[in-house]
Amino acid sequence: MPIFTPIPHETFEAQVKLLAAEIAESGWLPSFIIGIGRGGLAPAVYLSHATGLPMLSVDHSSRVEDFSDAPLIKLAARTRDGERLLFVDDINDSGATIGKLRAALATAGAARDHVRFATLLDNKRSREQVDYRAEVIDRDERKDWFVFPWEAVAPQASLDADAAEVPDRIA
Repeated sequence: MPIFTPIPHETFEAQVKLLAAEIAESGWLPSFIIGIGRGGLAPAVYLSHATGLPMLSVDHSSRVEDFSDAPLIKLAARTRDGERLLFVDDINDSGATIGKLRAALATAGAARDHVRFATLLDNKRSREQVDYRAEVIDRDERKDWFVFPWEAVAPQASLDADAAEVPDRIA
């Protein structure tokens, strides 16, 4: 049975502020923050407010092509025109989401140096690396299922079902 670990709203806000500071210190200023749906939308909104940068979104979790893959083609074109895109998600766990987005952007011809990724939590054992992170975790040591503030309103059965989809991460 998974260990569900709630992330308090105050911790979430502190993580967003850490990301904003890390981005500012890097000297790489994105043209847009791109929230990755579903888990990256709330962090992207907060990061947009913290930085004053505009936000767009890609709904990866819906698996509805018009809202997931099609926008990536348009975003890739924007990078070729010089715009910089910072994709934001809640967690880089296995790296599957980030890997899929990177591959789709590369296929669409995105300018690689104009695309970066940020997450609140970054599993150091992930297949994909992010450019900015608020906190590093090690899935070999920490198997918790993190419950972010926007997930806290979900029924327990829904959280159980989400965790059951990836048993290798929490076992």
